[in-house]
Amino acid sequence: MTEAEVTTEVVEARKPRTQKVGRVVSNKMDKSVVVAVDFVRRHPIYNKRITRTSRFVAHDPENACNEGDLVRIEETRPLSKTKRWVVREILERGVQI
Repeated sequence: MTEAEVTTEVVEARKPRTQKVGRVVSNKMDKSVVVAVDFVRRHPIYNKRITRTSRFVAHDPENACNEGDLVRIEETRPLSKTKRWVVREILERGVQI
């Protein structure tokens, strides 16, 4: 087998990277944004819908994101102490006041 065949097999064997869609809540850092991702769960006893929010620090290399933007983030290798996600695309621009 050649080296190219081995690397393509490794890429095919890897699981797809997790992607999430969320809202940018902070862009005060350089090349980084904080993205809040909401998810809904049912309460185990009362069956009421509960909305929870997780916050992820994501890499934004062009500093293109602003607060309020809807973005898609993808998991990646650790880039810093807290950054394990990278912004893949901006789905919707937030309202600028």
